[in-house]
Amino acid sequence: RRFCECFNCLSHSGFNRRSRQLLQLIYQIRQEMNKKVDLNGQFLIIDSFPVPVCQPIRNYRAKIFRGYANIGYKATKKIYFYGFKVHAIVSDDGSILNTI
Repeated sequence: RRFCECFNCLSHSGFNRRSRQLLQLIYQIRQEMNKKVDLNGQFLIIDSFPVPVCQPIRNYRAKIFRGYANIGYKATKKIYFYGFKVHAIVSDDGSILNTI
């Protein structure tokens, strides 16, 4: 909400609507940038990491992203989280090639 207040002409809900509309544009920009990355002779790094939406104590009560987010397990820290798990492929020069 504080970020939305920087734009005096937008309400909180108006800001959220506009930011959701930008997701498709960002996806298209990333696809075009990926076409320009040369993959010959490079290493690709594959990694995954959780993006928690709330604290673990609220996993079962959280209403945000209901139907989209899941409860997952982070084996390295032996904790459960409510949110998303990102799988990313990155080239050795730091270009993000794909995320799921």
